[in-house]
Amino acid sequence: MITLKNVVLRRGAKVILDSASVTLNPGEKVGLVGRNGAGKSSLFAMLNGTLHEDGGEFYIPAQWRMAQVAQDMPETEQSATSYVIEGDVVLQAAQAEVDAAEASGDGDRMAHAYMELYDSGAHDAPARAQALILGLGFKLSELDNPVNSFSGGWRMRLQLARALMCPSDLLLLDEPTNHLDLDALVWLEAWLKKYPGTMLVISHDREFLDAVTNVTIHIENGQLTRYGGNYSTFEDMRAEQMALQQAAFAKQQDKIAHLQSFINRFKAKASKAKQAQSRVKALDRMEKIAPLLAEADFTFEFKEPANLPNPMLSMQHVDFGYPPPADAPAGTPPTVIVQNVSKSVLAGQRIGILGANGQGKSTVVKTIARALAPISGEMTEGKGLNIGYFAQQELDVLRPADNPLEHMIRLVKEVTAAGKIGSQPTREQDLRSFLGNFNFGGDMVKQAVGSMSGGEKARLVLCMIVWQRPNLLLLDEPTNHLDLATREALSMALNEFEGTVMLVSHDRALLRAVCDEFWMVSRGGVAPFDGDLDDYQRYLLDEAKRQREEAKKSTSTAAPAAAATKTVAASGTATPAAATFDAKKPASKKDDAQRRQQQSDTTKPLRKELEKIDARMQSLSAERDSLQASLASTTAPAEMAQSGKRLKVIATELGTLEERWLELTEQIETSLA
Repeated sequence: MITLKNVVLRRGAKVILDSASVTLNPGEKVGLVGRNGAGKSSLFAMLNGTLHEDGGEFYIPAQWRMAQVAQDMPETEQSATSYVIEGDVVLQAAQAEVDAAEASGDGDRMAHAYMELYDSGAHDAPARAQALILGLGFKLSELDNPVNSFSGGWRMRLQLARALMCPSDLLLLDEPTNHLDLDALVWLEAWLKKYPGTMLVISHDREFLDAVTNVTIHIENGQLTRYGGNYSTFEDMRAEQMALQQAAFAKQQDKIAHLQSFINRFKAKASKAKQAQSRVKALDRMEKIAPLLAEADFTFEFKEPANLPNPMLSMQHVDFGYPPPADAPAGTPPTVIVQNVSKSVLAGQRIGILGANGQGKSTVVKTIARALAPISGEMTEGKGLNIGYFAQQELDVLRPADNPLEHMIRLVKEVTAAGKIGSQPTREQDLRSFLGNFNFGGDMVKQAVGSMSGGEKARLVLCMIVWQRPNLLLLDEPTNHLDLATREALSMALNEFEGTVMLVSHDRALLRAVCDEFWMVSRGGVAPFDGDLDDYQRYLLDEAKRQREEAKKSTSTAAPAAAATKTVAASGTATPAAATFDAKKPASKKDDAQRRQQQSDTTKPLRKELEKIDARMQSLSAERDSLQASLASTTAPAEMAQSGKRLKVIATELGTLEERWLELTEQIETSLA
């Protein structure tokens, strides 16, 4: 077990832990919570040995293997699969011993080295690594792409996969969901639930914490308080504790009254639709923990919009996508991601936008926000439409050398030049006061943005959006850098907002609390999703399971044909039962027959090669099983060494065949799409 007894931990002059004590038992799944700056990451640093306690007693079993996500951005030309396999340090050590044993010529050492290599999982390492990579949202076609070919967020997913690949007794996860879409997040939850070791996780996603933890450690004022149960249990228990503290509770009455009025107002508005009932449940939860929410020292609100056009926006046969690159040859067509969308966005709607990774959610939002032009079709905006847009990469557009006040002054000039200035405060003192509402007080208004935390930058972006008094909010993953208190403040502000909200988020608590309806972006289209988030989560889990099964079907004779006709394994674009989509029908039976014949002609040679590969893999698998059985029954070093060498050759050939099998399967799927 892990024990801390009267531990003192300092970072510079700041005392992080002050005579703190806590015990963590083997196999517990622990959520570490507390406000930003409370010391969560510092406690992780002590656990992994980066920091050392300044006093007290700290014990962690010396034999425990530890895994955590590296925070540096990987720079390598290795393939994604090879890079993740290297995360298995036990396998790497076994491979190093095999190499050393072969170089020494010692048969006995070689025999033991090969046995150790097999016990380390060398035979299925590529399959294990690829299951992790696919689960985290990558496509089959990307498994062998160089790590450097991916963007920063995708490389961090590979770092996460690498950490999960590593056999461990203790797993440390610091904000593992920040770079994940909802489909990858749901897959990660399912994986972590099966993790047999001890886990500590820092996260600001309450539903994620509820799903994967059974113990909560709260760090506050230099102390560690242990609560049995997940984050919701912790909230309940802490709210009860606060209610018992009458003096503190009395000071919160005004805030609680406002919160109660807010809850009653929006519960009354909710319809009986399934999605709206999720919102009612979220409001019920807020009502239950009102004392805890009232303690939050940060709240804000969106001012009433100057006008509310209805409809806000009308789309007729719109195609969404990207223009050809500037250096593309003349005549290169644009890339269409989502097509033929005809929908209206009405005043007051609360729309959650769902869809598997890569299906075009952000592309749709960017186009509505005018950051991209529609490829074709007609998009008509209501008179007076004023968009507030929080992009996934919004933090990157902040100027690191400028301070919050300079950002606000520049915004005033831009809005004035565009003729969109209304009743917003524009004097410097007014802007300082406005920034103060978002916790940018005192010297912080003059602090360079580049030196701020991700959460502070996100608050500044929210501040700039609120100041503009939009009537349509487009929010693409707005909570990535927000702590739980700020997420609650955002949830309340969005519910009180009089305009329209379109929200892309992997934060299910926010989606439940804010959205009354959902759109599904999938298979190149947009359609209503008639279920709620629980239905959508079941769909994502089914898709993740299907992808893993397709990636592993290397020894089944029926697998290639089934994979080619049953599912699009890599893209995660199968249509959920709760969603409705327009299907393109062939013009006639003759056309349909011709299309099927053309597909058959195209895929026939691919299927033949698949059959040969499958037969070879079955033969190799049988030989592997026979060798493994002989290794278990023989003690002769020479025979063991010979069997070990052959097992290594078989594992290498199987890995190559599996990769080719996946490539051919994807080619067949593409032909049939």
